[in-house]
Amino acid sequence: MGRTRENKAEVVAEIKELLSGSQLAFVIDYQGLSVAEITDLRRRLIPSGSYCKVAKNTFFRIAIDGDKDWQPVGEFLQGSSALLVVREDIGGAIKAYKAFQKDSKKTELRGGVMDGLALTKDQIEAIANLPSKEQLMAQIAGSINAVTAKIAIGINQVPTSIARGLNAYIEKNDQSAA
Repeated sequence: MGRTRENKAEVVAEIKELLSGSQLAFVIDYQGLSVAEITDLRRRLIPSGSYCKVAKNTFFRIAIDGDKDWQPVGEFLQGSSALLVVREDIGGAIKAYKAFQKDSKKTELRGGVMDGLALTKDQIEAIANLPSKEQLMAQIAGSINAVTAKIAIGINQVPTSIARGLNAYIEKNDQSAA
């Protein structure tokens, strides 16, 4: 039994909705995965705010048609394609997929799109090695704290230096007067 026109429109609308709030989308070849394995992949992606959508390439192409941000995804759509859509933690999503891929040994990352640019498999994997937003914020906070501490130490040393200078001046004048 084929899909009705309404069902097709619903699938396309769902793909558009998934892409609308996403930072990155990448395409994998899911051939050979069972329903249980796809469910496992979806479960692994949830903590990173990501989702795996399986649909016909035609539906993906209709959904990205005319959307300059996501149109480059089309070059990766061939054979059995699943779209992994990342809304929150890009590095976490890629790492979750890589762990799944290592366990299942059945999927292949083809490429993806971020900010309207097509990314190769290697570029996507390199993104996973970048520090997370939280790690970057912690590094920045640590740097700010270090600078603030140095400024505070410097400010605290100013009155001490002035006092030493005044003492030296007073002692010099006392010795000159004697």
